[in-house]
Parts: sequence; C-alpha cells; structure tokens
Amino acid sequence: MCVFQALSGVLSSHSEDIERSSWTRQLLLCHTDIHEVSWPHLSVVCNPAPSGRARIANEADWGKRGSRRRGHIFKLALRSRSSLLPCSRSSPPDRYAEEVNRSDRAKMQAEDMESSMESPNLEFEYGDTDTLTAELSELYSYTEEPEFALNRDYFEEDFRSHAGGRRWTELTVDEQRVYVMRLLDALEVTDRDKRLKVARAILYLAQGVFDECDTEGDVLHWSRHNIFLLYDMGIFTALLELLTMEIDNNQACSSAVRKPAISLADSTELRVLLSIMYLMVETIRVQTEDDRPEWRAAREAFKTELGSPLYSGEPFALLLFTMVTKFCSMNAPHFPMKKVLLLLWKTLLFTLGGFQELQEMKVRCRERLNLPPLPEDSIKVVRAMRAASPPASAMELIEQQQQQKRGRRSRRPLVKQDSLDTYNERDPFKNDDARDEEDDPEDTDSGIEGEVDPLDRDVIIQPPPPPPPLKPPTERVNFPKGLPWAPKVREKDIEHFLETSRNKFIGFTLGNDTETLVGLPRPIHESVKTLKQHKYVSIAEVQIKREEELQQCPLTLGEEEVEETPAEILYVGMLPNLSQYVIALLKLLLAAAPTSKAKTDSINILADVLPEEMPITVLQSMKLGIDVNRHKEIIVKAISALLLLLLKHFKLNHIYQFEIVSQHLVFANCIPLILKFFNQNIMSYISAKNSICVLDFPHCVVHEMPELTAESLEAGDSNQFCWRNLFSCINLLRILNKLTKWKHSRTMMLVVFKSAPILKRALKVKQAMMQLYVLKLLKIQTKYLGRQWRKSNMKTMSAIYQKVRHRLNDDWAYGNDIDARPWDFQAEECALRESIERFSSRRYDRNKNGDFTPVDNCLQSVLGQRVELPEDFHYSYEMWLEREVFSQPIQWEGLLQDPKH
Repeated sequence: MCVFQALSGVLSSHSEDIERSSWTRQLLLCHTDIHEVSWPHLSVVCNPAPSGRARIANEADWGKRGSRRRGHIFKLALRSRSSLLPCSRSSPPDRYAEEVNRSDRAKMQAEDMESSMESPNLEFEYGDTDTLTAELSELYSYTEEPEFALNRDYFEEDFRSHAGGRRWTELTVDEQRVYVMRLLDALEVTDRDKRLKVARAILYLAQGVFDECDTEGDVLHWSRHNIFLLYDMGIFTALLELLTMEIDNNQACSSAVRKPAISLADSTELRVLLSIMYLMVETIRVQTEDDRPEWRAAREAFKTELGSPLYSGEPFALLLFTMVTKFCSMNAPHFPMKKVLLLLWKTLLFTLGGFQELQEMKVRCRERLNLPPLPEDSIKVVRAMRAASPPASAMELIEQQQQQKRGRRSRRPLVKQDSLDTYNERDPFKNDDARDEEDDPEDTDSGIEGEVDPLDRDVIIQPPPPPPPLKPPTERVNFPKGLPWAPKVREKDIEHFLETSRNKFIGFTLGNDTETLVGLPRPIHESVKTLKQHKYVSIAEVQIKREEELQQCPLTLGEEEVEETPAEILYVGMLPNLSQYVIALLKLLLAAAPTSKAKTDSINILADVLPEEMPITVLQSMKLGIDVNRHKEIIVKAISALLLLLLKHFKLNHIYQFEIVSQHLVFANCIPLILKFFNQNIMSYISAKNSICVLDFPHCVVHEMPELTAESLEAGDSNQFCWRNLFSCINLLRILNKLTKWKHSRTMMLVVFKSAPILKRALKVKQAMMQLYVLKLLKIQTKYLGRQWRKSNMKTMSAIYQKVRHRLNDDWAYGNDIDARPWDFQAEECALRESIERFSSRRYDRNKNGDFTPVDNCLQSVLGQRVELPEDFHYSYEMWLEREVFSQPIQWEGLLQDPKH
C-alpha cells in the first residue's frame, strides 16, 4: 500500500489536475475502495505521455488475471506520473516504476521456470482406448469398492447350494452352462430384491470370479471366459429387458426427483445392470490373438446385434441416448451417468469401428468412387511426429535480460517500457497469453493496426544487443528432414488461381474451366501443372456434387440407393431428436469440466459417486475428493471420444450428416465451451493424479488392501501424465478442428472469443499430436489476428510451417486471401443450412409430394395383396385387434356422407 499512499499524496496536492484526468480518478477509486470495486466492470484508461497512447480496455475476465494485470496498470500509471504531474527532484519519477517492473519481471521469470520444469516430453500413444485393465477400472468409482465383496457373497451363497464344495473354475463348460441357465431363469422373478441378488451373482461372474484367482491376469482370463459364456446363454438380452423396465420405472424416477440429495444407493439396480453390460461390450469388443473361432463368430454376431434395431425398433445406442436426455431434463436424476456414457461410447466404438477401421473404410470408399488413394496414413504420420523443440530455458532468458540491463544501464538510466514484451517475443510458447491479453482487442482482432510512432513514446528506443548463442537442443539433431505431410490443393483453389491470372493477363474469365490455358504465359502453365499434381478430391466433394445433381434432376436420376450401414441406421434413429442428444451431451460436458463452477440449477453428475453417509475423517474426505475429480475426468473422456466418433463416422457416411451434427454443436455453444475447458492450467490438468492405484480394479480384489494414508493418497501414481486427460484434450481439439475447418464464420468465433492465448498455453504440453491440432487451430485464424500478432509469435508461425499440412494457394500467414475479409459470414451458415434441409427433406422426409405417389384404386387388387406378417404375430393377434381396431374411434357415419359436402 506504500505505492498507493505515495501516489495519493501527490494526487491530493494537485486536485485541479486530478479533475482533468480520467485515469487518476479511476486510480483513486481503486485505492479508496480496493476491496469493494467489482473488478470485471472496472475500466482504466492510462496515458503514458501527453502525446502517447497506451490503452487497457475493460475485459470480462479481469478477475482471472489477478494481480499481474493490476500491477501492469499501476506500473503504467506510475510511469506516466512524470509527464502528467509535477514532482520534486528528490523523488525520481521512475523509482516506483522500476520497483514494480522489477517485481513483475521476477514473478514472470519464476512462473516460466516452473512451467519449463513441468513440460517433459510425454511418451503418449493415441488410440481408440486405453489398456483393457484401465478401461475396466474406470467403470467403478472408489465408493463402490465395498460392493465387490457383496457380489462375491451373493454368488457363493447361491453357488454353494448348487455345486456343493466345488469351485467355479473346477466345473466343466457344460456344468457352467447349466448354472448360468439357472441364473437366467431366476432373473425373471417378480421379487425385486431376489432379482438384484441374481444380477450381483452374474456381475461376479463377469468380473472374473476374483476370489478364486491369484493374479490380475487370471481375473482377466476368467472374466473373458465367463463373458463369452454369458453372451452365448442369452444373458445380454435378458439384461436389456430389465434395463428397459428400470428406465420406465416412473415410481423410482418420481421418488428420485423429490429427494433433496441423490446418493449411490438410489441407482443400485441400474449400476449393476449397466456394469454387466459394459463388461460384456468392452471384453467382447477387444480382440486377442488366442481367441477361439467360436468367440470370433460370437463377436461378429454381437456387433451386428448391437447395431441393428432391437425389438423396440431402435438400436441399443439410442436407448442409452434416451437415458442421457432423460437425466439432463431432470426427470431421472438417479441415473448413473458415468456408466451410461461409458457404455454408450463403447457401444458406438464397437458397432461403428475405431480410427483404424475408419481409415480402412475411407480407403475402400475412395476406391469405390474411383478416386486416387490417400497420399499418406494420417494416423501413422501423427504417431511418428515428434513434439516441437522446447523454447529457451528460463535461466538462459534471465541471463540474457541481465546482460541487456547492464548494457542499457551503461548508456541511459531510463527503463525500457516494452522490455516485458521483448522478453515474451524471445519465448513465444510461454506467457504469450499475457501479452495477447494486454494487446488492444481492436488491434489484434480486426487485423488493422498501425505502427507506433517513435516520437510518441516517452522512452528512448534502442535495439537490444544480440543475445548470446544458445546451445542447440539435442532433439534438433535427429529431427526428420522435409515436411511430414504431402501438400494438397482443392479444385476451388485452382479455379481461383486461374480466375486471377486470366483477369490479369487476358481481361476476362472462363468460369470453372481449369483446362483452357490459352493466352496465359508459360510460368502460369507450370504453376497450374504443379497445382494439379497435388490436387486432392475428397469424398465430401463427390457427395456434395452428387447431391446437387439429385436436387436438379430428381425424376431423371430416380431414387438414391442408400446403403444400410451401422452409421446410417444410427443416424436415422438419432435424427428426430438429434438436437436434444447434442444439448444433453454438452450439458454433461459443461458440468464435468474442471473450469465450471457449481450452480444450483446445474445437473448433478455425482449421483453415482457420493455415498449415503458423507465422510467424517480427513482421509475419507481426501479419498472422496479424488474420486469426484476422477469421476468428472472419466465423463469428459467418454463424451469427447463419443462426439469425435460420431463426427468422423457421419462425415464418412455422408458429408451433410456431419454438417447437421456440426451445426447443432455450434448452435449449442460447443466452441466457447471447449475454449472454456482449455482456459485453465492445462499442464496441471494433464499431469493430475486423481487415482488411487491400490483401489483400481482388478488390483483391489486380488491383493491385500494396504493401509491408506494422506501421503499415499497425495502421491498418486508415478506416471508423468494422466492418459485419460491427455486423451480428452486431444479429442476436444480434434472436435474443434472439425467444427471450424473451411468455415470462416466459425473461425471468426475463435477470434472473437480470443482463443489464441488460450490455445498457445496448450502448446506447453510436449506431445506432438496435441501440438499439431493446436497449431491447426492457430493457423486458420492467423489471417484474422493481424500483423502485430504474427510478428510477435514467429516461433509459433515456424512451428505451423513445420508441422501442419500446406495448401499451396493458402495465404494463411498474411491475410491477403479474399476469404479472410470480414464479409457477412451469417450468409455462409444460412446457405449451409439450406443445403442441409434440402438433403434431409429429399432423403429422410416421409411426407413426399402426393402428385408423384402411385395410387392403386382397384378394390380387388388392394384386398388381394398378401401382407407379410412376423412369425409370432398370431400369438398377439387379439391384442393387436384390441389396440389397432376396436380401440380406435371410427366415424362410420362419415363414410355414408357425400364427400362433396
């Protein structure tokens, strides 16, 4: 407060000058009501010199930036005191400015040193899922750990009466089948408690009869054996019927709505059923080399069964989507959402296929459309890519600055005003967010900025001395030569290039003609040849062209033959309620994000992790806190993987299906939600250790439970990073890339929401795949960020050049492209919306034009038609008559009236 006292003393002695200066009034307001001012609404305008201009605008996230931003304001104000207020020679005008500047710089250097120490090279291999053991352990919360013994006790109680003194592992396969059939019959009893005991016994079998195993490998072996046995005996179908009953149980839903606090006990039946089904889906989905032939056949049959419509007429995934929407609408707050989302994700992964299957499907689709093969396998290229070389270390930068200070001190006593910016320019991967946030939004966002006149500055500007040579990082020695990606050119790029060339050399254009080169000079011929060599025609472009032809000539081309793929079946089922599904998933993602604050009206995603009795000791509280954080991380992981899987499969199936889902995501504010997720200390999130290894399944059921202490809970595991958190971050970045690719209106959303500093903080994570998708997002908006941003972030620009695929005519680094100009981007979204609606109306609208519908007016012909009925129709014939004929109100008198009246 000494700085404030000194400043207020000077200000109080010059009241007339104070009244003429707006910034001093605001600064006094900060001093007098420092604890009462609402920081997000404070606006301070600082004038460093009578002729200078330095502006700090009002921003909504003032409070998050904390003392660093406020210290910068006071530093500018104090530095301006010499030019605005008279002062005595005994108090040099820049003394306080030097103190503030020195403390700020030391704090920034300390943060950079800490950040550099937390940025190891992460040995992370991206895939569809984590290891099978990790995926199984994430199904259970640590609060459910006592239920393992409960499952074992119910199984042994029933099994002992059936098998005498023998163990399950000692029975033959036929004897095991007999016992499973006995359990299957017991599932149909009306007593709810007896059904739950039988379900727990089945869950114990699916968990691998761990009480009879000595190692974790034995548990996984018997779990796999038992699960294929359970599927062969029809357990999954029985569980599906029980799950449908629980979903439609209005009594349980209404009682859960009335309860003030939902706990683990309110979802016991659902958790047991979902756990068995998840274990079956995940275990059968994973293929091993020693699988028996009958197991391979069972896997294909199960995959077809999950992807096909059930007896309710919809795939299994839609039943789970219904549970999600019912939970988010507050009609069933007791649903265990983590298990539902995990089961939904693994069901889609199993039925649709993972990333490797997607690549193979894309290759087959290009062959079917007579398109050239892909230039490379994206998965292999990304996995072989190495992380970007780390910036210069903090110690070296501190040493450089000390040398610069000594050099400047020998020449002049003034403090250089933009020394902090110079420091940040040499290390653009660190603390660029601070510089970007302090830039004028109009200068950085609009791309219209002017150079600052040296005469308007109140300091002497001299170029800094050249920095001492730094030791080259060891990673650069073996860095692969050449660019990792083959460049691509779109047909639109060639047309635009020829249009520009013809206007320049000939004076007129030829439309979309890319073959005629008459009148153009020889270098243009060579350029067009090079562009055509790298021309890439995507599957989406072919689908769009085909859709335009079908819209123009519907009668000539006839009906389109739509292949009934799993993705097509799923899309048709999701289409009527697609917006509800998307909004529900984003609500859950928002509730599980670490940056979200608890609100009274938000959904409660902790219903399946909170125990009935809250913890009473510090150790129990720490354990529950770890469990809650782990629970949220798993939900984020499942939702991010699920959304990415849907986008990729729908894009391959038909581009307009992908665009429909994308528009629903964009209209539901998915872009700012993902940016809000990354607006945190991303290194801390990735390296978070919210896990207790001794409580993970199957370790906890095989080994003796050690005594838990506060130190062991804080230690966590020994890994450098958390696999699921890094997996979630990469998935969210990929979703953001898919939403904004070739969409200038959505790219402008990234600029408006100031995503550049948020994304640049993510570059501190030394993982090649994550850096690649961050650089892609930065590349598409560099043309909108302005010259000053590009000049200040040259190392980021170099990383983009090295790692991101090049489009030969893409003027991404300069912003001269016509698409970069701020036209009416709303028209772009509206045009896309119209194309989507035409596609949906043509392909899925059942209310077709009646003029083109054939009508059979012959009574004998209509009555003589043979109707194909299902084989079991005669069992429910009377029920059908009652529901469809006798219960329907029919106005027989209306048939006798004259239709003309």
